[in-house]
Amino acid sequence: MNELSAVYLPELTAGRLLGSWRLDVPALLLVVVLGGLYGWGVARVRGAGGSWPFARLAAFVVLGLGAIVVATMSSLAVYDRELFWPAAVQNVVLDLLAPLGLALGDPLRLAVEALPEGGAGRVRRVLTGRLVRTLTFPLVSTVLVLATELTVYFTPYFATALRVGWLHELLYLHLLAAGCLFVLPVLTREQTLPAWCTHPVRAALVFLDGIVDAVPGLVVMTHGTLIAGGWYLHHAPPWSPDVHHDQQLGGGAMLGIAELAALPFLLAILAQWVRAERAQSAALDRRLDTELAAVAPREFEDDPPAPDLVRPWWETEQSEVAARVRRQGRVAGGSGGGGDV
Repeated sequence: MNELSAVYLPELTAGRLLGSWRLDVPALLLVVVLGGLYGWGVARVRGAGGSWPFARLAAFVVLGLGAIVVATMSSLAVYDRELFWPAAVQNVVLDLLAPLGLALGDPLRLAVEALPEGGAGRVRRVLTGRLVRTLTFPLVSTVLVLATELTVYFTPYFATALRVGWLHELLYLHLLAAGCLFVLPVLTREQTLPAWCTHPVRAALVFLDGIVDAVPGLVVMTHGTLIAGGWYLHHAPPWSPDVHHDQQLGGGAMLGIAELAALPFLLAILAQWVRAERAQSAALDRRLDTELAAVAPREFEDDPPAPDLVRPWWETEQSEVAARVRRQGRVAGGSGGGGDV
């Protein structure tokens, strides 16, 4: 028994959950490349006299790249072949949290602002091309995300990936790409979605996506058949929970993370909506001010001079007496006499 137990990892305690790490070279290379390109873009924009918000930089690095690191190199990756629930959390982090962080960094807009005019034009052509518009169409991208998650757990894909290292790395990339297809177009300021996808429509899409993302977790949690059961029954350590209970924990974790990720996603859309309304109102005010400033001088030039509020009766009345008073007043004024009448 001692010889057998030596092949198992130590029990996953709270300390090991936080302190267990392993190096994943392909994932690290992806993080370095994405982080290097993003940092280069920020440096280019700021070097040209522009500005790039620190909040976007922090979201891209901490939430986006950080989620990739946690999913592929933390205790989730260390124990994903012994327990199902770390693998389930790992997959949903790559599918939901990492794309959300990357999208909040607005990398598509950064690429357009950082690249020279020719490069920016090529990026816009790619973003507005038929392939990208088809893959990022809300209905298509939502179906792709749901189909990816269901395919992972209810086909031999996941069980095979546990045995084959390169396929496991491809699974990471597949989940990340599927999530980005939906999240990036919804949050980016570059228009890749159809014109009818206004901010209210995007908020509704995010709300519906939160419901759809709950489906895989519910199915996994309530599914009677073990997912990759042959693998986990053979590799489950003696200290692990029952394999069925382990799968229920994984499904519950998927459901909880999916619903938690939907809240900041929806708040980000609402914040963009508010900023867009303010910008539109400010632009309308500036336009009205400009038009009024151009029209007002001409209107005032055409208007007759405003009458004095109080004028003597002999200046306004057209009568012989008034005319005589006006003549006497001019004579008196000219001879230095008093002006009283």
